[in-house]
Amino acid sequence: MRHILMAFLLALVLCVSTADLAKATDEYTSTIDIFRNSPVVTRFFNDSYGYAVFPIIGKAGFVVGGSYGRGRVYQDGRVTGSSTVIEGSIGFQAGGKAFSEIIFFLDKRAYDEFTSGNFEFDATAQAIAITAGAEAKAGTSGLSAGASSGPRTGVQAETRYFKGTASFVHAQGGLMYEFSIGGQKFTFSPM
Repeated sequence: MRHILMAFLLALVLCVSTADLAKATDEYTSTIDIFRNSPVVTRFFNDSYGYAVFPIIGKAGFVVGGSYGRGRVYQDGRVTGSSTVIEGSIGFQAGGKAFSEIIFFLDKRAYDEFTSGNFEFDATAQAIAITAGAEAKAGTSGLSAGASSGPRTGVQAETRYFKGTASFVHAQGGLMYEFSIGGQKFTFSPM
């Protein structure tokens, strides 16, 4: 009887783990599809050495804020590891929001820099929002998305690699007012 119960519990754990893995895979696939379907982003899938995808990054704050997200890193279409992104910020801010982010690596040097385990954008890096009328900028001051008076296509500027990376965000929802400073940092764990 004890062996049957143990076998049942093991089967249950395996089913839950398999279901969670399938759900996570679907989440990454659908996020990649959203970015792949953007005309601005398509060429980066063709030209990049690799990329990191974060399906959901949540951010909330009231004077002091923070954000967190989990992602996967890809090279040649296969997963090479997992990544986390965290950001702390202080300044005028109130509310919460959720967004997806993808970071493309131009070459092996940029990929190796990101996968070294402790990557941070510098102050001149920027992320382009693929949703209409939104723009985001990333730097040592963090990633801050806000309204813009750009064209309705979501293309806010000429899009190209800067210091080996190109970053795009896709707003998922929420409302956050902010004028803040912070730092978006990434970690990497190989598979």
